[in-house]
Amino acid sequence: MSTRLLRCLAVPAMLVGLTVLPGLAGQNKSNSKEGDAIQKNAEAFIAAFEKGDAKALASFWAPDGDYTDQSGRHLVGRETIEKAFAELFSETKGLKVGITSLALRFPTPDVAIEDGITEVYPPGGQPPSRARYTIVHVKKDGHWMLSSVRDAIFTPPSQYDHLKGLEWAIGDWAGDSENGEVERLSLVWAENQNFITGTFATTLRHFSLGNMKVWIGWDPIAKNVRSWSFDAAGGFGEGSWTQEGKKWTVKSSMTLPDAKKVSGSVVISQVDPDTITIQRKGATVDGKPMPDMKEVKLKRLKNG
Repeated sequence: MSTRLLRCLAVPAMLVGLTVLPGLAGQNKSNSKEGDAIQKNAEAFIAAFEKGDAKALASFWAPDGDYTDQSGRHLVGRETIEKAFAELFSETKGLKVGITSLALRFPTPDVAIEDGITEVYPPGGQPPSRARYTIVHVKKDGHWMLSSVRDAIFTPPSQYDHLKGLEWAIGDWAGDSENGEVERLSLVWAENQNFITGTFATTLRHFSLGNMKVWIGWDPIAKNVRSWSFDAAGGFGEGSWTQEGKKWTVKSSMTLPDAKKVSGSVVISQVDPDTITIQRKGATVDGKPMPDMKEVKLKRLKNG
């Protein structure tokens, strides 16, 4: 029961413990004052929670207020909510919380709706529990109270929309060379599709000539796709990606193990669903130009 309450009650119950109210931006002066009142109410809620005062916590709800957790469990009324808090505090102490309030809006002067994300940190340095929440605040007799608190499963944000232009490149690829030198490329989605990870290797008659690992992701500051590469020999670098149809150009710079600086561009193009080409252009080593590499054609390897 302790674990259930910790995950299903402690997380959303702390939602009102707001430290910032970004939803107030753009509100009129009257609503800003009401937002300040809601925040003061929240600060008092935090103090009661840290004291483990279940009765005081329940009093922040309206008499007929309710709370619904992620599993759909529905608690109605102060008495029921107080009982749940009392059970939680008898079994778990030392909880900490982090809150991100995403929006606070006022459909009417006496109703405010808030959305955000909460993180509750259990004692002992364990990973936090996360949840999305919606709170309906109501003003009665001049005081703001919680009318409804609803929790939802937290889904980490994904950068897939920024990276989906590279989806055609996901998979395993290999070249076919008459002189025995073969390039291989493998790209896969990382967890939550926030990154694409991959390896690029060159072999000659099954002997390795080089191996590089790469992470490809979205840079929210520069507003473009970027990559970070790590060579098996000890070099490292980064690149900036730009798209033109089914062709991507990667402008990259790299530091070699001997401290030499390499820069240039790599062009990756889709010929058809099962064929891509890779070519390095405009490379320099410590500022000295190098000849362009011949375009390499790779075929998709069929799994199974």
